[in-house]
Amino acid sequence: MKKTNKNNNHKFLSKNYIKGAISGALALTILCSGVGVAAYSAGADNTAQALGVQTESTVEAVKKASTTKEALKKLSKNETVYVIADASGAAKKIIVSDWLKGVDTKGKVKDVSNLKDVKNVKGDETYTVNEDNAYEWAANGDDIYYQGTGTTELPVKLKLSYKLNGKTVSADEIAGKSGKVTIRIDYENTQKEKVKINGKTKEVNVPFLMLSGMILDDDKFKNVEVSNGKAINDGTRTIVAGFALPGMQDSLDIDKDEMEIPDYVEITADTTDFELSTTMTVAMNDIFNDVDFSKVDDKVDELKDSLDELEDAAEQLVDGSSQLYDGIGTLLDKSGTLIEGIDKLYDGAEQVNSGAKKLDSGADGLSSGAKTLDDGASKLKNGASQLDSGASQLDSGLATLAGGASQVDNGAASLSSYVATLAGGLGKLSSNSATLNGGAEQVFNTLLSTADTQIAAAGLTADKLTIKNYDSVLEGLISSLSDENAQKLAYNTALETVTATVNSQKDVIKTAVEATVRKSVTEQVLAAAGLGMTADQYDAAVAAGQVSEEVQAQVSTAVSTQMSSSAVQTAIDSNTEAQIQSLIETNMNSEEVQSQIQAGVAKAQAGRKSLQALKTQLDSYNTFYQGVLSYTAGVDQANEGAQQILAGTYTLKDGTGSLVSGAGQLKNGSSSLKSGTSELKSGTSTLKDGTSSLKSGVKTLKNGTSSLSNGTKSLFEGVGTLKDGSAALVDGVKQLNDGAMTLSKGMKKFKEEGIDSIVDAANGDVQDIIDRFKAVQKASKKYNNYSGISDDMDGKVDFIYKTDSIEKK
Repeated sequence: MKKTNKNNNHKFLSKNYIKGAISGALALTILCSGVGVAAYSAGADNTAQALGVQTESTVEAVKKASTTKEALKKLSKNETVYVIADASGAAKKIIVSDWLKGVDTKGKVKDVSNLKDVKNVKGDETYTVNEDNAYEWAANGDDIYYQGTGTTELPVKLKLSYKLNGKTVSADEIAGKSGKVTIRIDYENTQKEKVKINGKTKEVNVPFLMLSGMILDDDKFKNVEVSNGKAINDGTRTIVAGFALPGMQDSLDIDKDEMEIPDYVEITADTTDFELSTTMTVAMNDIFNDVDFSKVDDKVDELKDSLDELEDAAEQLVDGSSQLYDGIGTLLDKSGTLIEGIDKLYDGAEQVNSGAKKLDSGADGLSSGAKTLDDGASKLKNGASQLDSGASQLDSGLATLAGGASQVDNGAASLSSYVATLAGGLGKLSSNSATLNGGAEQVFNTLLSTADTQIAAAGLTADKLTIKNYDSVLEGLISSLSDENAQKLAYNTALETVTATVNSQKDVIKTAVEATVRKSVTEQVLAAAGLGMTADQYDAAVAAGQVSEEVQAQVSTAVSTQMSSSAVQTAIDSNTEAQIQSLIETNMNSEEVQSQIQAGVAKAQAGRKSLQALKTQLDSYNTFYQGVLSYTAGVDQANEGAQQILAGTYTLKDGTGSLVSGAGQLKNGSSSLKSGTSELKSGTSTLKDGTSSLKSGVKTLKNGTSSLSNGTKSLFEGVGTLKDGSAALVDGVKQLNDGAMTLSKGMKKFKEEGIDSIVDAANGDVQDIIDRFKAVQKASKKYNNYSGISDDMDGKVDFIYKTDSIEKK
């Protein structure tokens, strides 16, 4: 079968490629199952005997070859149809040999046959026949062998056509002619059956494997080439064998652009004085019956399951990347609220810091006034007013601080929530990394397995391809098929073939050398005896009775003595070896062998190009595969970072909670302070009486306001650092949002254009082609006879076609 590929781009994702690849694999399985079923061996002189003259011996051979189910004892009918055809393939006579097998009882055996002139060819059993072609044989416990003439249409018709120098000619016209000849055998399959395919009734051809052969004399044919077959030369003649599967192309509904299933055999050659002894063709359909599709179904189910898993994983990746993008978008939207809260916190901290400074300054004044409190109550009243004013400012600043702290706390809670969503999305993506990697690796291994099959089909031997070694293995194969290596391999192969062929004729060569040496020795003996004649003259004289028996005996003894001497034997061996080497050299320099060498080189070059194309395709997928690995590694790393950020947000939330609590305590303290300064202001007269106690209290207050001023300063500086870092946080969220959007779009495109196309192809065309193969097999099992068969019999039928020879008149 010949297969073409118009476009290698995306070859392994092509529906037509998947369909053609599985069709080719199943067709190859069928052909391989037929190896050994039939062999072609016929010559011009014994063909007639093989087709009916010795039908009895043919039947006996069939009997010996069919013993595998002998124990079943079920009556069966084995039928061989011999078609005698003219040189164009048109049937002239049809001879049918039937073997009723498994007859183990005496009595009547019922049979059905539409043959004419039926006769028992082996036993003495007799029969009767009614109008419905129902036969009743009087069996005696042995198998029955009979023969008759067929009149019904053959399931496959042959057509032989001839061209000479490109012009179509008849068999009579080409006889004795010379030039460039083309012999073409076309097969027309007319046997059809209706079967169910996917619930619909379809018409398919009963599958027949056609094996055709002929023998071409090397004196009349040179440079023989075969389409859909093989030509083998043994030094004196070329044996041509070809095969075809007519009707299979239409039955399987396969486009010829994807794969061509042969329905013809064509031979081209240079002919001199054209003559053709005969052609033989064997047609059989039973080899299709034993093909086991259960393992194929299992493999297809496994492939579909794997693709379903891959599709589910891709769907999850698309959903996860979309959720990731949505979550980061929400985080980006809320980042503005977080910045506003930080700004308010900064303003409140600034006011607190300012109020704390004033409070500290007021405490200094209070301390100084306390020292001179006794000197002027009016100064104390003024100081109390200042203290009251500072307390009011402090109370206002702490209120702002408390509000800002609450906003920070709420923002931290929102941040924790959004980061948790982000971490969850990345975690889901990360959990699917192994599935994605495994699916991509499984597809890669499937491609490598397909490549192994292609390499083996090309006749090459190599290590099994893996992801790690395919590059070095293919490079090694490509290097081994360089022009120099191909030339050496083709030459050495031709030399081995020629040497083996010549050596097979060594005995013939030696016999010829011995005859030449014997003639020379005889002439030497005759000269020594003074007879004065050549060996040919001596033989003629002996034949004429002119040489006495005594002289003949003397000459014969002398010649035998010389011939048996070691010197003569050494000379014979030396001349024989020289003749062999000369023949080898002559054959190696012949146009035919040189043409075969060049053909071998061309085949190697074509194989190298195919391997280079195959490596390019695998390299392309490897780039995609490595990209998948890099992507999943990036997702895993992003997930780890997100978990760390989430832990940080929890810590931030704890800190902002403490900030809110501290700000509340400060606010409560400032309220108490405000109340106290008011009372102080109204009770300065009472304070005047207790200046000693006030002096001691002011000292304590001064220490507290210094600590408060230092604390609010640290708080203000910390909030400033938080404010400075908030811009960088927003920028990071924006970059993360852009990356998530690119990831989401890329995953959607990867699923729609990559994964979905593979799944569609596997769920459609693959199952269709397998269903059609099963339908063809069912049609094959149904056709089990040519001339008719009883319902309770098993059947088997083969066809042998013989065409007339073409001879020069």
